[in-house]
Amino acid sequence: MSCFCFPSKRPHATKAIADKPEAPGAESSREVPAGAVAAAASTARAPANNYTACVVIDEERRKELRENAAKIVADGKGILAADESTGTIGKRFDAIGVPNTEANRQAYRQLLFTAPSELDQYIGGVILFDETLRQKATDGRSFAQILRDRGILVGIKVDKGTCPIHGTEFETSTLGLDGLAERCAEYYSLGARFAKWRCVLRIGENEPSPVAIDENANVLARYASICQANRLVPIVEPEILMDGDHDLARGMYVAEKVLAAVYKKLSDHHVYLEGTLLKPNMVTAGVNCATKYTPQEVAEATVTVLRRTVPPAVPGVTFLSGGQSEEAATLHLDAMNRVDLKRPWALTFSYGRALQATVLKVWRGQPANVPAAQRALLTRAKANWEAARGVYQGSLAGAMAEAGVSLYVSNYTY
Repeated sequence: MSCFCFPSKRPHATKAIADKPEAPGAESSREVPAGAVAAAASTARAPANNYTACVVIDEERRKELRENAAKIVADGKGILAADESTGTIGKRFDAIGVPNTEANRQAYRQLLFTAPSELDQYIGGVILFDETLRQKATDGRSFAQILRDRGILVGIKVDKGTCPIHGTEFETSTLGLDGLAERCAEYYSLGARFAKWRCVLRIGENEPSPVAIDENANVLARYASICQANRLVPIVEPEILMDGDHDLARGMYVAEKVLAAVYKKLSDHHVYLEGTLLKPNMVTAGVNCATKYTPQEVAEATVTVLRRTVPPAVPGVTFLSGGQSEEAATLHLDAMNRVDLKRPWALTFSYGRALQATVLKVWRGQPANVPAAQRALLTRAKANWEAARGVYQGSLAGAMAEAGVSLYVSNYTY
């Protein structure tokens, strides 16, 4: 087992002043001029050890990252995750009988991004896929420009999917670090201001293994560091899938271990936490668990895990829905914002399926259905905005009755 042995020397910033040899006959105690220590700290070179040597993000960049991260989650706002790959959106189009063509993908994204102005009150950021970031609306404006004009920050999915970790039981890491810095710089020039990277873990008899936890935490930290160097707020997403029959206590245990590892690695890689967001799953039992837990129990479990692992410097936790029904995802979020536990971070949403499932069913590829589909989007966005403020009043009725249908997909990829 490795251990940390912290240096016994005094901090390097004061060494030049405090450890300078005295001139013969000089008094043994000298008064250090005011500001001299700070001046030395600002000019001294960092020592070559693993504890204090690091690449520091300049204050201008920190300010930009900090302000953008805070803006996304301000006043109960959340994130619309519209970053489905071409293959994933194709599966959703198949379910409603719509061909998976670029024109149909463009029409659907235009429906989302041009919804009435109330959307601006509920959504602080939208995550796009590479294709979508480069697409334009019928009026000639890029989708990124449309969102910026509305005061909504543009995000971009930058990972390239999962790959096996050999020597484990079907556990995975995530690809995409090669060339990431160059992609981030290009995405920033195209209008993106934050990014998202998803790692996936599973709960089984022996999973997640220490190897998988460490590997995925390290990948997330490397991604976050590269993003911040290129002025993008990194959303850190260590998703623990709902697959399995584990109970809530097992879900809590695994989530705590995973998040603790993630924040240790973020610290190791000198990631500026005030300029990040976390996108975890809610702590729930496995989808096949015989015991069914209430929203209050899920809320208490989730907030307890966050309090044990997530530093208060992080401005917001933007939950993924993880295959919950639209309504369950909203009810659980609302319960977390009502639970009698201190919460130093904003608790809000970053939903894809739980914001879009009903929208797709209403739209069905028909231009005449666009206004109704946009109203469905506003209904769900408002419900989750209310939940993020702890004031949601419960189940939706009428046309939104299908909001209670489970969206779970085994071994979900996108």
